[in-house]
This record gives sequence, structure tokens and C-alpha cells, in this order.
Amino acid sequence: MIANEKLRSTDILTREKILYDYRMASESRQVSLLGRRDVMGGRAKFGIFGDGKELAQLAAARAFRRGDFRSGYYRDQTFVAALGELRWSEFFAQLYAHADLTAEPNTAGRSMNGHFATRWVDDQGLWRSQTDQYNSVCDIAPTAGQIPRAVGLAYASKLYRQNPALHDMTGFSHEGNEVVFGTIGDASTSQGMFWETMNAAGVLQVPLLMSVWDDGYGISVPVEYQTTKGSISKAMAGLQRDADDKGIEIMTVKGWDYVALLETYEQAARICREQHVPVLVHVQELTQPQGHSTSGSHERYKSKKRLAWEAEHDCNRTFRSWILTNGYATGDELDAIDAEAKQVAGEARTSAWNAFQESMKADMNEALDLLQRVARHNPKSAELMAIREQLRKEHLPLRRDAVSAVRKALRTVRMDKAAVKAPLQAYLKTIDEKAEDMYHSFLLSQSPDSPLLITGTPAQYTDESPTIDGYMLMQRYFDNLFGRDERVVAMGEDVGMIGDVNQGFAGLQEKYGELRITDTGIRETTIVGQGIGMAMRGLRPIVEIQYFDYIYYALATLTDDLATLHYRTKGGQKAPLIIRTRGHRLEGIWHSGSPMGAMLGSLRGIHVLVPRNMTQAAGFYNTLVKGDDPALVIECLNGYRLKERLPDNLSEFCLPLGVPDVLRTGTDLTVVTYGAMCRIVLEAATQLAEMGIQVEVIDAQTLLPFDRHHLIMESIKKTNRVIFADEDVPGGASAYMLQQVVDKQDAYRYLDSPPRTLSAKAHRPPTVPTGTIFPNQMLTT
Repeated sequence: MIANEKLRSTDILTREKILYDYRMASESRQVSLLGRRDVMGGRAKFGIFGDGKELAQLAAARAFRRGDFRSGYYRDQTFVAALGELRWSEFFAQLYAHADLTAEPNTAGRSMNGHFATRWVDDQGLWRSQTDQYNSVCDIAPTAGQIPRAVGLAYASKLYRQNPALHDMTGFSHEGNEVVFGTIGDASTSQGMFWETMNAAGVLQVPLLMSVWDDGYGISVPVEYQTTKGSISKAMAGLQRDADDKGIEIMTVKGWDYVALLETYEQAARICREQHVPVLVHVQELTQPQGHSTSGSHERYKSKKRLAWEAEHDCNRTFRSWILTNGYATGDELDAIDAEAKQVAGEARTSAWNAFQESMKADMNEALDLLQRVARHNPKSAELMAIREQLRKEHLPLRRDAVSAVRKALRTVRMDKAAVKAPLQAYLKTIDEKAEDMYHSFLLSQSPDSPLLITGTPAQYTDESPTIDGYMLMQRYFDNLFGRDERVVAMGEDVGMIGDVNQGFAGLQEKYGELRITDTGIRETTIVGQGIGMAMRGLRPIVEIQYFDYIYYALATLTDDLATLHYRTKGGQKAPLIIRTRGHRLEGIWHSGSPMGAMLGSLRGIHVLVPRNMTQAAGFYNTLVKGDDPALVIECLNGYRLKERLPDNLSEFCLPLGVPDVLRTGTDLTVVTYGAMCRIVLEAATQLAEMGIQVEVIDAQTLLPFDRHHLIMESIKKTNRVIFADEDVPGGASAYMLQQVVDKQDAYRYLDSPPRTLSAKAHRPPTVPTGTIFPNQMLTT
């Protein structure tokens, strides 16, 4: 409904609850004001706050239940605080980037302010119960980036409700009773991610309650430049459900109307929870009292008339008037609440700032003492003491200022004896060790379930082991996997009825049902988002991107959300999603490319696996299902019709990550490659052997991680020559492998000739093979 239908009466308008909401709104406004002041005063780099959105978020929080999820927007401070999941001191600690989980349990200072996260993972990296918590998925800053995963979080509720085999997973769901509260600013609804998600939610019929906070602008750009008809609810009216067609429910409400907001969210949540119907709540006429962010003033682009309207319709001001008009409190009582709120916010700010400063005090004092000791009796004492004095006078000193001073001092005494430099070097080493934990840990799982801990189980064969086509091996593997683990689900374009375009799932939807093996529309971004949300809720999804080139449609979601999740929560959240795709053919501008360099540059935090055949792919899938990290698996497009022997231990066989495989031994040259190139390089090695050149061929097997035990360097010690060969463009994956081996492993010491890369042309491959895909180079010594 574009205009709200008559809502049922509510019993939540008690004096106690109303004044609690007023207090929360007042406190939230005060921390926004102080937060902006801290940025302008230099205590923080940047700030973006939820002022003007307080009433709508309080109403949403009233409808939120334990076990529900918020997949939200970085202005949701009032929402999270109203649930009791945010202390104001934590809000300020995040603003200051305090790298301590005790002070800032959301991201340990790793994200900008307004990024909130429930810690679903314990100190060992294992799942906690989600059903007894108010769950917030850690926010991300890219606009609309929080939306794709929301459809997956909601889809998990559908699976938990409709699949009886999952009903005993009570730590993740109470039979699908959980609602997902998505939140987004109105301007960001122009992003394709939002439209794709809402369409997918309408098709899937999942309990997604999407709130659009509409303050009329996207930074300086008014809504008429953003949205057809100037209204997202009007623009989306075609998705509205009716008596004949499923779709989404659409509601509109004013952001300053307290009673209407409470009633709207009560009804919206009930529809989602009971009927599993998605709902869009368009919250209109919101304001931004301090403008978009601390980057500038909104007075630059808003007229005086608009600014006057915003002052009059400020939700906190209208809430106060409503309370007074209806006799729930006196002016003196509200004044007292406002004064207390100001005091609470100020005390939280002071406490957080003092804790932040105290966390660096020992390192700062140690640096000052160290610089003074080094300067004593040193010929360059004056220069060293000047460095110390500059550090001492820093107005708002940070740990990096101490590090910078010590490094400068170390350069100053670089020609002195080792004993003089040693204390400075020791200090820097200690700081580096602290920084490793504070800023660099948890890119990948550090739990007992980490796939990096799996040493591998070899494939076993007998004389009776059949030789079958690669696609049939994948069928057998996935049949085995789905039969033994009810948590595993698969989805993607053409995965269900026809069993994917290369038949890896052929016949399995009929056997295991549409809930577990599901076709989707052509919507790569939300296919990945669907998988992320499901993986966050304890399921083990395998989502398919039909061809490797199509990964670009989902790349923003992969790199911004999935790849950073474990890191940006310092191990507090995880999503062990497996993305399955196929590539490595280089026949056609699209559908068959090898954009591997783009993956290596974008997906740190996700394993990238490049199996050379379907047997190796099965071994990697087993490893990943046992582990708890996300991964991208790129199967060989040309391998599905090639013959392979079927391992007898298909369910136990697994491969370690980051361990190359020597496919052929040799003494004259090491060639490192992966994927479909393994077969090509082996054919070349056979031909070179006829000329007396013995090539050692190594399959890297995984690119992230890459050769963890430096096996390739050991080969180079023997051959003293190396070529890195792959199908990516020059400077892509072949250059990455060279850097890893020659630079990181120091293998240059064992080379008798320059290392070489052999890659595809710096071009696009045509549809018809020409025989000139690779540069005019030969595998020579």
C-alpha cells in the first residue's frame, strides 16, 4: 500500500516506554553533536551520524526480536543503542579508532564510525548462538553494499522454516521466525544493488523488512535527481503485492510521527515474521540537522526555506511537542531528561577519550625515555633531543607519532655502533608485533576450523575405480556431499532443473529438492549476497557464477563485504561461503576469460583455488566444507568432458591449501602454472624432452594462499631457471606468482638467468581460436 491502511491499535504507548524513547533519542542526538565537534577539533578524522533519524530507528527497534538481524546503514546508532547493543563510550571509541575490543567491540577500531557488529564468533573462532542475541551484521561504508547480503539472511529464515532437517539448529534459527531489518538512505536506493535485492526478495518471498531513511538528499543532490517520481515507494509500486500476485508490501510513514512509526513497524514486522513476505517501509520527511557528514555544511546546498522546514520537522522536536500535548510529561521533566542526556553523552565521550589516550601512554612514554637515553652522551644529542621535544609537544599524540620519532632517531644514528641502535630497533619491533594483532590479524580464520590447518587426505584408487567424464565425477561428488550434510545448499543460474550448464548437478535437484538445489534469476550480485547471508547463519551454501567473466557483476559485494568481514570485525563474524565458477578457455571476448589478476588484487580475505581437473576440485571442496573461510573455486571449462578416475574415498579425499603439486620432475627449467594451463605445459614439456630439455612442471593449485612452504623455491634451487605461465594478461597472475617466489621467497639467489613470465596477449581473445593467444615466446632455457 502506498498510503498506509488503518493499522491495528497498539499497547506500547505507556509513559515509561515513551520517556525511555525520549531519553534515548536525546542521548543519541547529543552524541551526534559531540561527535561532530570531535572531528572538527581534530580528535577524529571523519564522522557521519544518525541525527534526524532517531524516532524511526526507535520504532524499528521496538519491532526487533532476539534472533532478528540488522543489515544496515552507518547512521543506525539509535537503532543499535535502543537494543542495548551499543554503549555511547563504544560509539566514541570507534570514532577515535581505538584498536581494542574491550573498548570498541564492534570492529576494534578498524572501521569508520557507525559500523556496528554483534560478535557471533567466540574467542576460539567458533559459532555462538544467534537466536538469543540482537544481531547486527557489521556495516560497510560503500553505499548500498549492505543490501545484497540482506536477501541471503532472510532466505536463510525461509530454509530454516521449510526444511525440517534444519529444525534442530536452534542456535541459528527458531524454525525461520527471524526477520531481517535492512536499512538504507534514500539516495542509495538508486544503486542497482538495491533494486536487484528488492526484486529477488519479492521473487523468493522472504522476511526482509527494508527501511528507507528519506531526508530528501544524497549529499547535495535532491531526490528529484535521484528517483523516478521523486519517491522510492512510488517508483517501486509495480512490485506491490495484491490479491492475485505475490510481491512486496509497501508502506509509507512520516519520520517525525511517533505513533504512526510505532504502528507501521509493528505491522511490517508481523507481516514479515508470520507470512514471510518482504516489506518496504519508506520513512519520509526525515532531516539531517548537521548535514550529510563532517566533510562540509549542508547550508551550501539547502535553501533557507528548507533549513527552516527541517528545524520545524526535526523528529526530536516534534516528539517533545507530542509528549507535552498528550500529557505524558511536563516541560520540566523533559528538560531534566535533556540535561541528563547531555551529561551522559559528555561522560561517555570523556571516558572513551581518556581510555584511548591511556592505551598509547605507555608506548609514548617509552619512546620519550628511549630518545632521552640515546641522546645522552651522543655527538648528535641536540638533534635527537629536538626529535624528542617535537614528540613531547604533539597536541593529540598518536602511537604513529612515537613510531615516526623513533624511526627518525634511528636514521640519525644510522652510522653509530650496533649497541646504540639496538634499543631503537627493539622498540620498533615491539610496536610492529602489537600492530600485527591490532591492525593485521584475522584476515582469514584463526579458529580450529581454519581450512589452512587441514593437511590433506590423498585420493585412493583400486583396480575397480572407474574412469568417467569430469562432469560425472562432479555429479558423484555433489551427490555424496548433499547426502551427508543437510547444511549444504546450492544455487545459481541453471543449477537446479538442468543441473548447471556443465551438468555437475544433473539430477540432484530432483533427488534433494528445490530448497537445497535452486535456480536463480540472472542476478550475480544477489546470488553472491544470498550466499553470504546464508553462510552468516550457519548454512554451507555453494553459489554459482556461471562463467568466470561474470564475477565482475558481483565483485563489489565480494571485495567490500565478504572479503573484509572477518577482518573488519577482528574475528567476530564469519561467512564460509563457497563461490563456484568456471573459466580458462580463452575463446571469446566474454564467457571464457581469465581475469585472475583482478581477483588477486580484490579478494584478499577469500581463498582463490584453481584446480586443474575435477578430481582436484572435489578435493578442494571437501577441504572448504570442513573449514570456515570463504573461497572462490574456478573449475576448468574444458575439463568436463575429459576422462578422470573416480576416487574411492570421495567424501574423505581433501587437498591442503597453498601447497603446489609437482606434476613432472626435471632438472633444466621450472615452469609454474595452474588450472587448464597444466595440461598445455605438460604437453610442451613432453616435446621439450625430445630435444633433451627436462622441464619440472609445478601446479600452484591455489593462488590465495600461494606456496606456503616454498616448494617452488626448492625446485628453482635444482633447475636455476623459472618461467611462470598462465592465461591472464601480462602483469596479472603470472607477475603475481613471480613476485611471490622471486621477491617474497628470495629465489633470485638461485637463478642463473632472469625469471620469465609467459601470459596471454595484452588484448582480448577472439571467439574463434587463432593460434596466437600467447605471445611469440617459447619454453626455452
